[in-house]
Amino acid sequence: MSNSKWNMDPAHSEVTFKVKHMMITNVTGTFDAFEGTVEKTEESFENAIIQFSADIASISTRNEQRDGHLKSEDFFNAAEFPKLSFHSKSFKSVNGNTFELIGDLTLKGATQSVTLKVEHTGVVVDPYGQTKAGFEIDGAISRNAFGLTWNAVTEAGGVVVSDEVKLQINAQFVLAV
Repeated sequence: MSNSKWNMDPAHSEVTFKVKHMMITNVTGTFDAFEGTVEKTEESFENAIIQFSADIASISTRNEQRDGHLKSEDFFNAAEFPKLSFHSKSFKSVNGNTFELIGDLTLKGATQSVTLKVEHTGVVVDPYGQTKAGFEIDGAISRNAFGLTWNAVTEAGGVVVSDEVKLQINAQFVLAV
């Protein structure tokens, strides 16, 4: 199983983010339409090539008005930039099943290098004979670095939306046959 391609299973994966609102609580959102692949040439997943994309129009914070604002030119500008994408540059084990994933994230036409922490949670064969691999991916980005700079100031002088966006992806990949 050294040379292999794995496809993300959207039915068993989730792509979430959290951002501070009014600097007192987190708002959680998801991207509901996404795809990803892992291509590896070694027995382990180290040095694998990882690609991922998500449809901006699939963003959901469980609030239709807020979702519409996020899709507008103030934030993601989904009409002009319908997808976000990630392409790995490095995937290295740092301690057992914990990896460091470095890659280029493109969002709203801007590309920045990001570093993510990945826990490889295992490989199993499901009841249907499919080989699956699990990963938990965590990190944070600056939304301002990608041109998502809309904000407002509260009456007390604080900002409405924080710059830091926390990312969490729980990903299950299926070995392509």
